[in-house]
Amino acid sequence: MANWQRRSLLQALAATFMGLWRPTAAAAAVDPAWQLSPAQWRERLSASAFKVLRQAGTEAPFSSPLNAEKRKGTYLCAGCALPLFSSATKFDSGTGWPSFWAPLQKAVDTEVDFKLIVPRTEYHCRRCGGHQGHVFNDGPKPTGKRYCNNGVALTFKADA
Repeated sequence: MANWQRRSLLQALAATFMGLWRPTAAAAAVDPAWQLSPAQWRERLSASAFKVLRQAGTEAPFSSPLNAEKRKGTYLCAGCALPLFSSATKFDSGTGWPSFWAPLQKAVDTEVDFKLIVPRTEYHCRRCGGHQGHVFNDGPKPTGKRYCNNGVALTFKADA
């Protein structure tokens, strides 16, 4: 086993014992109005949106119509409608998921995710805690970031 693999495995085990690993849950909502029970979320969301937003699932690549969306507008959290991204920051990453090089200010929060053992940076809606995707350091300038988003976790509002 390579050193980086051994280190990642040890980090994942340490995170598990320290309570940092969340295998199937969204982040806690900071807004009390969005602290809903799983049953309440199931009533509001489609089955696929519930799986992604509330259970940190991942949709199949190239399955979202938002991946090909080219109009000017704003991408909102499908859970609570908080504006998350401007179309001005969207780019075609070739990954099959809508990708952005920066979120709107104060739109998302991040935390380390050990779900695949190797640590990744997960991001979620700041208001309702819904899982959106992961951020990587292989995006375009000016940030060099790629916010790889599940399309089912978003809605799109075109500019008027």
